[in-house]
Amino acid sequence: MRKRLIIICFSFLAFAALLTVGCVKPGNDDNSGSKIIITNIILPDVIETEVGTDVTIGLRGAANIKETDVFVFQSISQDSFECPISNLKEGSSVTITLNSGIVSGRYRVSIKSNGKNWFVGSTDVSIIVPLNFEPDKDTNVYGMVTCDNAPVPNVLISDGVEIVATDSRGIYQLKSQKKWQLVFMILPSGYEPVSDGILPEIHAKLDPSVSKVERKDFRLVKVDNDKFTLFLMGDMHLANRNGDISQFGEFARTLNNSISVCAGSCYGLTLGDMTWDLYWYSNKYEFPQYLQTMNQNFKGLTVFHTMGNHDNDMNSVGDFDKSFQYTRDIAPNYYSFNLGKAHFIVLDNIDYNSVGANNDGTGTDYRGQYVYDYTAEQMAWLSKDLSYVSKSTPVFISSHASAFYPSTATTFSERSNGSDSAGEVGTAGLISACSGYDVHFLSGHTHNMFNYRKTAAFEEFNAGSVCGTWWWSGKQTPGIHLSQDGCPGGYSVYEFNGSAYTRYYQSAGHDANYQFRAYDMNEVKKVVTPEAGGNNSKFTPLVDAVSAFASNTILINVWDYDPTWKVSVTENGKALSVKQAFTYDPLHIMAHSAPRSKATSSPNFITCKWYHFFTATASSATSTVTVSVTDRNGKTITETMTRPKAFTTDEYKNR
Repeated sequence: MRKRLIIICFSFLAFAALLTVGCVKPGNDDNSGSKIIITNIILPDVIETEVGTDVTIGLRGAANIKETDVFVFQSISQDSFECPISNLKEGSSVTITLNSGIVSGRYRVSIKSNGKNWFVGSTDVSIIVPLNFEPDKDTNVYGMVTCDNAPVPNVLISDGVEIVATDSRGIYQLKSQKKWQLVFMILPSGYEPVSDGILPEIHAKLDPSVSKVERKDFRLVKVDNDKFTLFLMGDMHLANRNGDISQFGEFARTLNNSISVCAGSCYGLTLGDMTWDLYWYSNKYEFPQYLQTMNQNFKGLTVFHTMGNHDNDMNSVGDFDKSFQYTRDIAPNYYSFNLGKAHFIVLDNIDYNSVGANNDGTGTDYRGQYVYDYTAEQMAWLSKDLSYVSKSTPVFISSHASAFYPSTATTFSERSNGSDSAGEVGTAGLISACSGYDVHFLSGHTHNMFNYRKTAAFEEFNAGSVCGTWWWSGKQTPGIHLSQDGCPGGYSVYEFNGSAYTRYYQSAGHDANYQFRAYDMNEVKKVVTPEAGGNNSKFTPLVDAVSAFASNTILINVWDYDPTWKVSVTENGKALSVKQAFTYDPLHIMAHSAPRSKATSSPNFITCKWYHFFTATASSATSTVTVSVTDRNGKTITETMTRPKAFTTDEYKNR
């Protein structure tokens, strides 16, 4: 006899909020003129059930459902599962037989009737394994971690405050205050998580009621990933504007090429601002749409996520409420995981704790009023997390905002140095908390790129961005996709072998040898003129900076530069003096700043000064020079520049 699990209905307001978030209509979903009364179907927020269990869903009144109709569950990765109706009590409840292929994860639910799909809403499904176990007194969150249906001991589980380990039966127990309303697994070495599309299933939502006892299970897949490749992706800012979705396709084609040849397992790690909260509302592009875009472009790639300032809800107030949709749909705002011999920690250094409300009750005008710091809760949790990590293990910490920031060609200042509440810390406090560990700090937010080593045990890599100049340069000058420092939009490739790794930057639309650009500034001056920017006063500083270069200057932009790189320039076999410069990238000036300055009196996102430039001065305007750049891995790339070298945007377009 089939078991039955009756799902307790939740409030209409909660359902309405869920319906609003989930209203995406791919395929033949069609709610217009529906004879099915969708609002009378009380879809639960979470369905917890065993395999083969019938699920009963409440009805608020007559929904006009027929016993021949079928409920369809569609996963984030677009897999669909039909669930027939086994019992219908019109006006009261409908019982469905859950398809045996459904695994734990988030699903869009529709009713298939007369050849059409009528969208109902979204829900989380949690498939549980039968467990003969009675939780301890005061335990309110417990569960089991399994691999191939066998228990996995010593797996760490956290609610963002406490960290506990599974016992010999693979069971964990937490006495949780449920502050973050979630529980997550700290992925152990030698395993991968089960994934739904790109998302690893490493966290689960909790009911806010502390008195409610909940079971949340996690599943693992055994794998030897001592050798693995990690693709680091900075700010994406996908928002269904500026042709970003089609431009993202170019990025995805390059990344898929890298995935096809990578050694060992492949994973992704974002560095925040995958979306853009302003366009959640005006363009209806939120996290479900982001996941749809990612899953359409990537198959078999598990992506871990870092939260950015634009992944907070602009219409909510305070750190917790602003992050609610992100923690529900994507990941905890801080957590950790192990891959191979490396330990990764994701932290949120965008603090909205002291952000107030507008007169209209929203947080819209306060989108930028955050502090760069780490909250006291995170720092307390970080201490516990590190207590489980050997000092010999390399630690990679990702946060959206950078810890440092280049202030001149050779100097850096602290970026994350604010705190507005007791126990909060900035960069110095983070470094202190990680004392004794070899820390590699990974960040985004600037949309530019830099490398900086503060101490022998703390270095930062600021990864640039996928979106470049918020997808503007590619819209205005198709084929030219750049950040404000001239770095091409792209991603970093980290190749791990045990605890050792190498890395390089891969520009989207180019081959791996595209690591610098060299300009003949005599020719650049002819192009970067006031007229190029429509005589806009905002464009004038860029013209002045270009005009200030001495005659016969060679300017080189080495976007992934760090002090281990070598840059040399020779003229007729004679080495020229090479100096580092803090200046602007000419290609970005012409691909973005010039057309923007012509189009508007107040152009935004214009070219910025940055530190990874080098200059050399040739003896004449017509001599041939050779530029050689050797990267941190010992690879040398050379350009022989026959001068004068004309400066056009066409020369640098994606190949």
